[in-house]
Amino acid sequence: MHPPGTPGFEQTAVNWLLDVVPPDYRLHGVLVRHPVALATLARHHLAACVEGARQGYRSARAELGDDLPPGGLAAVLSAYQTEGQRLVATARAVDLVGRALRGETFVPGLASSPGGRRQPPGGPPSPDRATRTGRGAPAATGREAVR
Repeated sequence: MHPPGTPGFEQTAVNWLLDVVPPDYRLHGVLVRHPVALATLARHHLAACVEGARQGYRSARAELGDDLPPGGLAAVLSAYQTEGQRLVATARAVDLVGRALRGETFVPGLASSPGGRRQPPGGPPSPDRATRTGRGAPAATGREAVR
């Protein structure tokens, strides 16, 4: 994906977002024409996927315990953990992309801070806060995308 605020960012963001939602989302032109809407739908879709993975993990022993050998159940739980972590990371990335599409920019914080933070409305920008300036977008560090 192109960095936020650069030519081509919106198109590459749309392409990436379409890769993280079900294929049928591509059939809706409104989502391609309005990337913020696509990011919003992707955020909700991934939130549901994360919740589904969590529920599946919680209920796997009760639902599958009698049908799978112990090694099989352990493998299913491991798959839920791996996929859950991937889904959470993707959901965080979608959130950052959506915020970038809305014009939010991020300024890296101090090494001890968890990353840039969003500037409160009317609050003065500071080095450890995100700022909103037109169509700019986050210059997110890897830490922000996986917190």
